[in-house]
Amino acid sequence: MSRSSPNIPPVADSPINPAERLIVALDQPSRRSALAVAAELQGICRWLKVGLELYLAAGQGVIEELSRQGFSIFLDLKLHDIPNTVAGAVRSVAASGAELLTIHAVGGPAMLTAAAEAAAGINSAPRLLAVTVLTSIDAAQLAAIGITDPADVQVLRLAKMATASGITGLVCSPEETNLLRVELGAAPLLVTPGIRPTGAEPQDQKRIATPASAIAAGASMLVVGRPVTQADDPAKAAEAILKEIAGASSQ
Repeated sequence: MSRSSPNIPPVADSPINPAERLIVALDQPSRRSALAVAAELQGICRWLKVGLELYLAAGQGVIEELSRQGFSIFLDLKLHDIPNTVAGAVRSVAASGAELLTIHAVGGPAMLTAAAEAAAGINSAPRLLAVTVLTSIDAAQLAAIGITDPADVQVLRLAKMATASGITGLVCSPEETNLLRVELGAAPLLVTPGIRPTGAEPQDQKRIATPASAIAAGASMLVVGRPVTQADDPAKAAEAILKEIAGASSQ
């Protein structure tokens, strides 16, 4: 069976340390720069996200090193291929020690089911998260690829398909978090990117929210990248977000 980490909050309103809700995205170009940022967050943050850029630059070794330092790793590869290939990728990733792994929900039910079955057969498998609609995509971008439904309709469609295929975690923007909680209940782990502290620039994100509003909407975990990693003092920036999460969680 795939592992169920005690560090992963099961539902949005669980009483849990704010540090277990925040994932800092290490979207760095090299192992060296990633480890430098991680060093500044040591003892403050527990979860780090390794995305495609860093993974291609540094490989599974950087995951193993960060794990040795006590961090829990969210490996954000957004796998999307034929079912057999994605199942094999899930098995390959399992050896790295990552605890969360993304796959694209648009890969379809056969791919999602193959991934879920592969994870279920591995003791060290990460928990799978199905990515619904990227936070950089708005209505105009959806229309450009032939999807005329609003983003929330597409997100719910993909989320229902993913959970029916055995995937227990979802990635969605803050704008759809409450909808998924209402429609799917407390069970799915909802990981929410597009988080920007009050006053921060949205940059290339389209569907965003503050940490407090995302938690209030039902998010289990929040992904924050540049507002922390590009801050003059990453530790201070992370601590400010953790305080906002704590305030929202106590209400």
